[in-house]
Amino acid sequence: MSAIYIMWLRQLKRHFRSKARLIGSLGQPLLFLLGFGFGFGSIYQRAGGGSYIQFLAPGIIAMSVLFTAIFSGIEVIWDRQFGFLKETLVVPVSRLQIMLGKTLGGATVATIQGLFVFFISLLVGFRPTNLSLLPLAFLFMFLIALVFTAVGTAIASTLTDMHAFQLIMNFLVMPLFFLSGALFPLEGLPKVMSLIVSLNPLSYGVDGIRGALIGIFNFGVMFDFMALLGSSIIFLFLGSFLFGRIEA
Repeated sequence: MSAIYIMWLRQLKRHFRSKARLIGSLGQPLLFLLGFGFGFGSIYQRAGGGSYIQFLAPGIIAMSVLFTAIFSGIEVIWDRQFGFLKETLVVPVSRLQIMLGKTLGGATVATIQGLFVFFISLLVGFRPTNLSLLPLAFLFMFLIALVFTAVGTAIASTLTDMHAFQLIMNFLVMPLFFLSGALFPLEGLPKVMSLIVSLNPLSYGVDGIRGALIGIFNFGVMFDFMALLGSSIIFLFLGSFLFGRIEA
């Protein structure tokens, strides 16, 4: 447990040591909130959807968690290239503990990032409808972070080239985001689109956060929770297996 805690603490220090990195990571969510929220707000309202900021903010919160979580996997490649990973792997603790510590650290950082975006969304006009459900929203943020930190670590464990990781992430991250219901309602989609959305773990995270914050669930709170919990277990096992085979 001490090894897991040390790796968790190390991940937090690495992220928050750079103020430029922290501020820069908030730029994209803010752009989406302002650009999409106010740009398409009038269209969404005329279509009978109400306030688009209210609908959009939970999706952008989930987006910020997703991006921060999955790109934390880059650090595995970074550590390998500069020799830090070799020093870590020779420590007399299991690779499972190292992987769990790194994953929990990345998930914690991504959750904190989501909290920052949540408070920014309050500044642009978003208002939760039930404050008592805020802890549930934060729980869904952490589950999203856990799933996709494990995904990022699993993918990075099989790669040695930083550019290859970025290429794969671009083909993975953006479709995950755009096909999660973060930007548009899920009702009335074509069957193929509905199937793709239902296979996307982020869909359940977005639905869980949106339901907790504004009371609109598409799949149901228990189904969202179980889908994310199951996904986190699967990807943690997969990430542990691939990280255990890594060669520094």
